[in-house]
Amino acid sequence: MLKSNIAVGLDIGTTKVCVVVAEKDEIGKLNVLGKGRSNSDGLQRATVVNINKTVAAIRAAVADAERESSIRIHGVNVGISGAHVHCIHSNSEISINQTGIVNDSDVKRFLEKAKTNIRYLDIDHEIIHVIPQEFIVDDQEGLLDPIGMAGTTMRGSAYIVVGLRTKIRNIKQCVEKAGLEISAVTFEPVASGMAVMKEREKKSGVVVIDIGGGTTEVAIYIDGAIRYSEVIKVAANDVTHDIAHGVRALYEVAEDLKIKHGCAYSKLSGEDEDLLIEGIEGRTQKSVPKSSLTMIIEARMMEILELVRDSVQRSGYYEYLNAGAIITGGGSLLPGTEELAHDVFGLDVRIGYPEGVSGGIKGSVNNPMYATVMGLVAHAFQNNLSADHSFASTAEILPVDVPQGSREEPLVQEQTPSGKKIVDRMKKFWDNL
Repeated sequence: MLKSNIAVGLDIGTTKVCVVVAEKDEIGKLNVLGKGRSNSDGLQRATVVNINKTVAAIRAAVADAERESSIRIHGVNVGISGAHVHCIHSNSEISINQTGIVNDSDVKRFLEKAKTNIRYLDIDHEIIHVIPQEFIVDDQEGLLDPIGMAGTTMRGSAYIVVGLRTKIRNIKQCVEKAGLEISAVTFEPVASGMAVMKEREKKSGVVVIDIGGGTTEVAIYIDGAIRYSEVIKVAANDVTHDIAHGVRALYEVAEDLKIKHGCAYSKLSGEDEDLLIEGIEGRTQKSVPKSSLTMIIEARMMEILELVRDSVQRSGYYEYLNAGAIITGGGSLLPGTEELAHDVFGLDVRIGYPEGVSGGIKGSVNNPMYATVMGLVAHAFQNNLSADHSFASTAEILPVDVPQGSREEPLVQEQTPSGKKIVDRMKKFWDNL
């Protein structure tokens, strides 16, 4: 039996791979049927560095989602991010069809012309998707949906997302080697925004900040459409590395300290106490003041938020953010992040949880770390990507293990020079423990 009302989102992150299977109910809400999650170490800063590890992580997450949903997954909407992805504003103008009423064909021609109007798109880059920003039918401005409007000409602007072919190809190669079909590729800041924004915020002006493991993604929405985006190569993993360096502990121990005792804002850290740290390779345990842990975390989180603030100010849209900022992603879970962001941005701030989820295993995805994958599902439904050939109903589970001794697949290497490295501003703590 084919299931045409089901969509699957696949978020391949720096620290985790998430899969969500969902269907749409009669009122347009998402009913989550199953989810899967696995640890990932095949990516760095949202870029694939190890094909086999990434494939294995995808297979493991997919198997969990299939087991929970009893649905065999074939087609997925996969997210893509990284500093190599950037966006171009493009203007377009067409004549409306002979009936004088805007139809779907007119909108498609408008977007195709917006793509052809792009300048300086070299052969190393490809278009991921085209997002309309505004339509103007004759003298009627500010239209987000022009279908049915009467007129003779339609003009406006589109937001075109482009990325490096080699890095997009590596992501696609991993998905296909995991036995999946790619229904669509979606820029992750778009997906995260779709998951956590309320419609009034989107219209009023809001910046969505997704703090992931390897990257921090920024997307600005004004008057109901995306206007600006950027991917910053500093994120939650950097916080963990700073802790490991500051307290001289294993990365896993530092991550555990961050999750259990971390705070991003010293004014909220509360009463100080000594925290026990496991010794490396059988060495004696040691203790560290909680206040020092907070200082380490606050320093890096402040850097991340200041980089975001600088990005927003460069965009020219800071003054239009009437709804303030929404922070989501796993990095937003650190206590004090909301308060620190308010101080840094000078804006109203809230933590973003997935919106529009009505039933199924709703509680299992009610977490900012699932914002991107839930947005990928929502984006699939919005663009009618839940096709009959992509999703078949069966309880059979796909294999999750990469064969022992399998040879490492070569990565497709980028031909352009790497981007400028972000300077680490963190101060050194405790020369002697």
